[in-house]
Formats: sequence, C-alpha cells, structure tokens
Amino acid sequence: MVDQGPSPERRELPRGGFSVVTHALYSMLRWIGRHVRGFYGAVLAFLTLGLAVGLAAAAVFGAFAAVVEKGLTQGFDERVLRWIAQHRSPAMDEVMLEITTLGNGAVLVMLLLVASVFLWLTKHKWSVALLLFAVVGGKVLNTVLKESFGRPRPSVVEAVDSVSSLSFPSGHAMSSFVAYGAVAYLVARLEPTRTLRAVTWTLACLIILGIGVSRMYLGVHYPSDVLAGFLGGLAWLAFVAAGMTAVRFFSTRKPDIEEEEKDIHAEEERAAGVRE
Repeated sequence: MVDQGPSPERRELPRGGFSVVTHALYSMLRWIGRHVRGFYGAVLAFLTLGLAVGLAAAAVFGAFAAVVEKGLTQGFDERVLRWIAQHRSPAMDEVMLEITTLGNGAVLVMLLLVASVFLWLTKHKWSVALLLFAVVGGKVLNTVLKESFGRPRPSVVEAVDSVSSLSFPSGHAMSSFVAYGAVAYLVARLEPTRTLRAVTWTLACLIILGIGVSRMYLGVHYPSDVLAGFLGGLAWLAFVAAGMTAVRFFSTRKPDIEEEEKDIHAEEERAAGVRE
C-alpha cells in the first residue's frame, strides 16, 4: 500500500499553554477514530463522551445556583447594586443604555446574520450551522433556566431600564457570551495571523464584559445573575466548540467538510512549522 502521508486525524498540534488539555482532547478523538467508523458516528461518540465535561460544567453552575437560591449572595448583590447606584450620572446612564443594546435580541440577530453571510461566502457552511446551533440553543437554554429558578428582578435600587422577564441567569450576559464568543471562535479560525486573532478575541471579551457591567449598572440584574449567565454561556459554548473540534478532526471522512477546512489546516501547519 502506498503511504499517502499523515492523515489530518494524526496531524501534529501547535504547542501552547494548553498542551496538556489539547493532548487529552486529541487522544480521545484518536481513540474514537480507531474504534468508530463513519463521520456522524465518530462525532456523536465524541459528543457523548464530551457530555461528561458538560455535566461537570453544569455541576459548577448548579452549585453556584444553589448558593444563590439559599440567599447566601443576596447581601453582596444588594451592596454592589447600591454602590453602583450612588455613582450613576445622566451621561453614564446613556452610555450604559447603549452598551446594553449590544446584547439585545435584535442586535444579536443582526450579528448572527452578518457573520453567517461572511462564513457562507467564504465557503464555511458547516460553521454557519454551528453558529446557528450555538446561538439558538443558548437562547433556549437560558429561557429554560430562567423559568426553572424563577428569581425576580432586583428591587433594592431603581432600575434605569425597563424589563419584564425573570432575573437568573442574565439573558443578556449568557446570550452575548454565546453569540460574541461563537463569532470570535469561528472568525478567528480564518484569520491569518496571531495578532488578528488576539484582537478579535479581545474585542469579543470587552463587549461581553461591558454588557454584563451594564446590566448591573442599570439595576436590572444582580451580580450573581450576570456571573451565572457567563458560567452558563461558557459551559454551552465549550460544548459547541468541542463539537466543532470533532467535526474538523474527522473532516477527512466527509469530503465537503474537508474542503472547507483545508485552508485552516494549512495555516495551522505553517504556524506549527514557524514555531519549530
């Protein structure tokens, strides 16, 4: 048999600060690749095993939620909101109202549409599917969590913005974490330099943090609501990103995905060569 060179399922990975985690992840993927045939079966097997990570993240969220439900964070939550209310100003009110709109449904839908068009035009249709799944799934998950915990909105300070839904976890914090995080993850994969990728992730993080702060400033969420939104968004986005990693890893089993991913694989291999 003619040696066709190393398969992408065996490619060398760039070294970095997360080399231990990366090694464990790809060791699992390689083990699945040896024991499971086909593309969909391999991806499903990885996601099934990946549920363990998801359950661990859910356990952290659940433990934090239990602390909040027992009222252990209430004193801290109220002190923070009172302190913020003492430092409000008309000008800052306007700034925070503008920042918080970046997490509104209409803005996130526009972000989703623009990013989807960009990814589609660059022939990354599977990335479009991943983005839609991440954002829509995150919204559904947040709604379920809000109804499950049923925490009312803060009443300790006067709200600057009008709201009607429940408070825990923050929908703005969770939705923005998923939406901006997913877009940054997918777009950064296509950028040719580490600097551009760093800028993309920095902007996404600043927007996400700004939205979280704005919800507390406006008096519509407790700090624990925002933190829970970030934790929930991180857990969900990590699960979706793991799915994308599996799709890429087994892309040689499905030609249309391999075609989409070949430019990214080539860039990773060039970057790895530079570091050697």
